[in-house]
Amino acid sequence: MNQISIVGAGPGALDLITIRALERIKKAQVLIWADSLIPLEITKLAPKDCERISTSSLTLEEILSLMKNRFKEGKRIVRLHDGDPCLYGALSEQICGLAEAGINVEVVPGLSAYQATASALKAELTIPGQVQTIVLSRAGGRTGVPEKEQLIDLARLGTSLCLYLSARHVKEVERTLLNHYPADTPVAIGYRVSWKDEWLRVVPLSQMSETSKKRGLIRTTLYIISPALKKNKNRSKLYSTDHSHLFRASKN
Repeated sequence: MNQISIVGAGPGALDLITIRALERIKKAQVLIWADSLIPLEITKLAPKDCERISTSSLTLEEILSLMKNRFKEGKRIVRLHDGDPCLYGALSEQICGLAEAGINVEVVPGLSAYQATASALKAELTIPGQVQTIVLSRAGGRTGVPEKEQLIDLARLGTSLCLYLSARHVKEVERTLLNHYPADTPVAIGYRVSWKDEWLRVVPLSQMSETSKKRGLIRTTLYIISPALKKNKNRSKLYSTDHSHLFRASKN
């Protein structure tokens, strides 16, 4: 059966890909991958005779053309994305482009960088009584964001804010966030989290830009701005002795 699988490779570590992703890669006859964003070790999971095509220099139209042609040849194709393909992966354009040719695809989710970063910090981003919302977004930059999703408006929420694709604009980002987050709000700065050359630090918001510039970060960087990164002893009611639910009566 001809099939195209758009697969999330996870944040970078070989052992953070899903079992389903591993199965698809091992059966691939054509591997189309984002070579600038995915470690070579993951592509080596594909069979030795698998055709490997890197995409760093290709346009969307060229990628779609390759996928359509290999599909017509009856090949099993894996389009490998970093992280989760449902986040900043041009997933919609690819699915629509293939659908126009009558080609159906499956999407295999992957672990995202914000999850890997929080795990590396042993941090929960939803602390009871403090913050219960996680926002995934990015700075406007050259491609912009919808007017109603401007960073200044997101900052007003005071949530756990995870910013992708924003390192080139970090000075402006810091200035904007300081309008609504206290200057000492912890910011996790993660570069290639879970890769062999991972770099991860937590700094006050007021040092977000300076730290990034000193490190020379311009890409493959994630920022998590969150009061949840502060040490606290807030407890979930779910496991409290005075809280009852369907499976447990209150013990008080």
